[in-house]
Amino acid sequence: MTINRRDLALSTLAVSALALSAPALAASADEEAVAKKVEAFRLAQIAADPKALGALCWDDLSYSHSSGKVEDKATFIANATDGKSKFLSIDYKDPTIKVVGPAAIVRFHWMAEQEMAADGKKVSTNLHILMNWQKQGDEWKLLSRAATKL
Repeated sequence: MTINRRDLALSTLAVSALALSAPALAASADEEAVAKKVEAFRLAQIAADPKALGALCWDDLSYSHSSGKVEDKATFIANATDGKSKFLSIDYKDPTIKVVGPAAIVRFHWMAEQEMAADGKKVSTNLHILMNWQKQGDEWKLLSRAATKL
């Protein structure tokens, strides 16, 4: 049996691909779990659901707005669900998720429109968001969030 350079290169490439994909497959389960939590958070924001938001956030949450205002968990949930405005849409565009041990760094472009209850005025927001999620046991929860105006 003879092995030519092409066969050797292909087998080396296949073995290298398997070696590289094993860690990626291990990380992809956590990345997928975080992606599901991020989407659940987006839906809870649109629904202004205090129970869902509370379940997705750590008690020590630090939630920073693009205005520079920083809220703890209780204040964030109270303000997000007070009925003074309602989200008509929230899009998380171009999300990236990087899992590093028990932490996940999530970035995306936030595009949203909300309607103010007082006067019906519609307000659009265009932000860059950085979220930090932390895993304890099998559960991922939001630990911090920061926003920057674009």
